[in-house]
Amino acid sequence: MALPRITSPHTKGNNRTQRVMLLVLAATLPGVIALTWLYGAGTLINLLWASAVALGCEALILRLRQRPVQFFLRDGSALVTAVLLALALPPYSPWWLTLIATGSAIALGKQLYGGLGQNPFNPAMIGYVVVLVSFPVEMTTWPVPHTVGLSAGLQHILGIASLPDGWTQATALDVLKVNKSLTVDELWANPAFGHFGGIGSEVVNLAFLAGGLFLLHKRLFSWHAPVGMLAALVVMSLLFWNGSGSDSHGSPLFHLLSGATMLGAFFIVTDPVSSATSNQGRLIFGAGVGILVYVIRAWGGYPDAVAFAVLLMNLSAPTIDYYTRPRTYGHRKAERGFKLGE
Repeated sequence: MALPRITSPHTKGNNRTQRVMLLVLAATLPGVIALTWLYGAGTLINLLWASAVALGCEALILRLRQRPVQFFLRDGSALVTAVLLALALPPYSPWWLTLIATGSAIALGKQLYGGLGQNPFNPAMIGYVVVLVSFPVEMTTWPVPHTVGLSAGLQHILGIASLPDGWTQATALDVLKVNKSLTVDELWANPAFGHFGGIGSEVVNLAFLAGGLFLLHKRLFSWHAPVGMLAALVVMSLLFWNGSGSDSHGSPLFHLLSGATMLGAFFIVTDPVSSATSNQGRLIFGAGVGILVYVIRAWGGYPDAVAFAVLLMNLSAPTIDYYTRPRTYGHRKAERGFKLGE
């Protein structure tokens, strides 16, 4: 008798979708706290607005599709998409930016394909890429930690006034990418840099690492995809790390603690719907994401690359699954090729 490996979320039992989504939301709390401590209420406003847009958009599309609205809203998947997207957006993002990103995630990344369990791409990354490609300036300018007050932030969100130049800065990944003359040691005097990675982002990455380890402890996913991504990123950054010269792409520690590395490793590549299904496949999937993250960061046109890397590997997931299918219990491993007449 063949024993199938069940990986999809379910409505009943210990693995029911609502319970899984609630645990994921709980695991984001360390990151939310770190972002709020650094940037004030901007992250919380992003979360509230994105959540309202996601639930409203999901309800509208479900009604248009004549599906039961309450049943699908209760599973929490739209809320998780909104939270992950809001955490990836710069704090105090304009209201229209969050609206476009979240609406695109739900409509184009999820409901277009039939809803939860049928989407080939990670919905949050779809929404993120839509606004990153369309509005690169707004997406790559972050507030300086501990500078933006609530009043100024609200005016920026509503489009009444822009944040003063002294309150915004490019990310450390962006500064490193455009640098052509300064050494790494000289770059570290830039306010965008912290101790090991970007200022603020190193604390946020450690917070998301803590949340990811919590999910691993709860066995919501296996270690294969996160370890594959982080190990590949470390190997690539070691191979192409050329010291502290002006053409340096950054050390392994810098890449681990900058950008959305830990958020991607533990909350994005572990998506059970859009990633590979077998353990070997997850390891390959994660490694592919890690390699692409470094390639795009070092030689591509965007400073951070988690969203692009994940979407490219989402395209590869069916092929990875095909070549990493586990042997069915009770059957021998299939032979490659066959003899004529068999």
